[in-house]
Amino acid sequence: MTATAPDPSVDVAALEEGTHPEPHRILGPHPNGTATVVRAYQPDAVSAQVAHPGGVVDMRRDPSGLWEARVHVPELLAYRLRFQTETHSWEAEDPYRFAPTLGELDLHLIAEGSHRQLWLRLGARVVDHQGVRGTAFAVWAPNARGVHVVCDANFWDARTLPMRVVGSGVWELFLPGAGAGTRYKYRITRPDLLQVLKADPLARASERPPKTASVVEESTHVWRDSAWMGSRDAQPSVSPALSIYEVHLGSWRRGDDNAVLGYRDLAPLLASHCRAMGFTHVELMPVMEHPYGGSWGYQVTGYYAPTARFGSPDDFRWFVDHLHQQGIGVILDWVPAHFPRDAWALVRFDGTPLYEHPDPRRGAHPDWGTLVFNYGRNEVRNFLVANARYWLSEFHVDGLRVDAVASMLYLDYSRRAGEWVPNIHGGRENLEAIALLREVNDAVREDHPGTLTIAEESTAWPGVSRSTASGGLGFSYKWNMGWMHDTLDYFGKDTVFRRFHHHQLTFGLWYAWSENFILPLSHDEVVHMKGSLLRKMAGDRWQRFANLRALYAWMWAHPGKKLLFMGSEFGQEGEWADDVSLDWHLLEDEDHAGVQRLVADLGLRYLAAPALHELDDRPEGFHWIDAGNADQNAIGFVRFDARGNPGVACIANLSPVVRHDFRVGLPLAGRWDEVVNTDSRHYGGSGQGNLGAVTTEPVAWHAWDQSASVTLPPLAVLWLAPSARS
Repeated sequence: MTATAPDPSVDVAALEEGTHPEPHRILGPHPNGTATVVRAYQPDAVSAQVAHPGGVVDMRRDPSGLWEARVHVPELLAYRLRFQTETHSWEAEDPYRFAPTLGELDLHLIAEGSHRQLWLRLGARVVDHQGVRGTAFAVWAPNARGVHVVCDANFWDARTLPMRVVGSGVWELFLPGAGAGTRYKYRITRPDLLQVLKADPLARASERPPKTASVVEESTHVWRDSAWMGSRDAQPSVSPALSIYEVHLGSWRRGDDNAVLGYRDLAPLLASHCRAMGFTHVELMPVMEHPYGGSWGYQVTGYYAPTARFGSPDDFRWFVDHLHQQGIGVILDWVPAHFPRDAWALVRFDGTPLYEHPDPRRGAHPDWGTLVFNYGRNEVRNFLVANARYWLSEFHVDGLRVDAVASMLYLDYSRRAGEWVPNIHGGRENLEAIALLREVNDAVREDHPGTLTIAEESTAWPGVSRSTASGGLGFSYKWNMGWMHDTLDYFGKDTVFRRFHHHQLTFGLWYAWSENFILPLSHDEVVHMKGSLLRKMAGDRWQRFANLRALYAWMWAHPGKKLLFMGSEFGQEGEWADDVSLDWHLLEDEDHAGVQRLVADLGLRYLAAPALHELDDRPEGFHWIDAGNADQNAIGFVRFDARGNPGVACIANLSPVVRHDFRVGLPLAGRWDEVVNTDSRHYGGSGQGNLGAVTTEPVAWHAWDQSASVTLPPLAVLWLAPSARS
């Protein structure tokens, strides 16, 4: 085959403009009879050479900066290019002598929106290609007029590494010699010919903010959590016991001079704390890369990159690995609901609304000033579904807590009449978002059956935690926002008025079995001038601590899995701040230390008592003792295990007076040990109680033939359990 000289009016002009869709057509090696013509584009070079096994050939430059050499070898298989500019020189393999790194099947699956491992084909991948080590770059930008790699390897010259279109709107280039740690961006030539630098949507690492370049990543981590992973994936997705510690890594604990600790520093401290407190999992507020720390990670720009604030992706792998080895699961907050408008990130990525919906009535959030993904577009849906798979596959995480699900489900979310567009049936449901959520949940369950998906969903949408086969959304769990609001409102009431709000403690049991619920006391309740949980409690200092202890014992006994935000376990005084450490020094005060001792005891007893978690989602695991004693602010229930045995009786006196000789019906005759008393002096209480146990009498009371006379401490909760000594 004989190559023709480049057409200056087409090829060279397109190279100069940055709009050449097939730069390999002009650049690289081109057989020409008994020789090979090699071309390279380096406008700033003052000299250039082709070095091959047979010698070194000088290249000639035309006015545009296109260099050319005729090498008298009919098939030039290996060579290197040498360049000299006014300031530096270098030698490198020619990127334009390599075949594409993407195949027809990959491109078909990308266009179809069904590529299960999208991150292994798009983004930047260190690979061996045609016998050479380098990085394969690939990016989806279907409306771009041209795309260039701009990186450390080409000294951030935006002109010299044009990519080629290989199909499905994907641009590709193999860059030999470029390896892990290489910083890069893409220069996108938009349809209007404006050129912008963009971070890679599938970058697996990024520079530490405020810098914004993507970084080539290659993992060398060796996983040591096989025992955890094997045990986890053998379990059902609805865990028998689940007690979650919600953490913001940047402010959980800091070093000297308020220094941010890294993933490897935090992991041992966090694992030890969780084990001592009886937490089964940590839930991390988003660790995906985000430019503004004050967003707490909820405005993501790097969906495939762990934030560099705390270390490298392998440092994060080490973090997860260590927690697993210590028996602690890791759940990540995940944000498919929206993304920010930072110009270097996803917004109008190729000059058009690519990731966001083009109609602002569907593509923009009025509350947050962010953009909404175009859930109906195949490639965008694939980007998000693959991203869910990515964190579970590549980082061994045990679940995803999906943020702001309600904003995804409703087309009129936070919009007035005329500001939203109905679906094809005229309704307010976002059918594309619903389909996406179902696909994510099915994909997660299919790939990793022991992992969890959790919905932060604040409305009465039916079947959030029911299977997609039965018409549900397919989540493992749903946050019980109604329980949280009712319960906190009740505990914030002066005890004089609680008799009028008794229903707030009982109403949640009317719908407790409609979903698989998590009871959340999350970061959302201790920010934006809401105050800490301790400050929400009614009364003076003593009463606030007593109420907080009672709240925790009520919560840990109540049906539903548990979630508690960091700092709440020791009664953090102030509202949470993201830029300083928690007030760990408060543990020098006995009131705060007592709260922490109580939460640890509750957590460990919760794990040890099957009745407190086995039947969370079924009514046969729960029975009221007395739900109607509003006048005395007293209330109680019994939890049963899966074999029908009573395990724990929870009895609350939410008034500030001691109630002596308070008769309580119990389902089993004999001795009941007082296993938790939130008024114990050990926890900072007044020390009222039952000397460790009560014994029933054959006096019918409430629903049972047996009952006991009990002392109810003030503003306190008791847990009674059948004694092994009965």
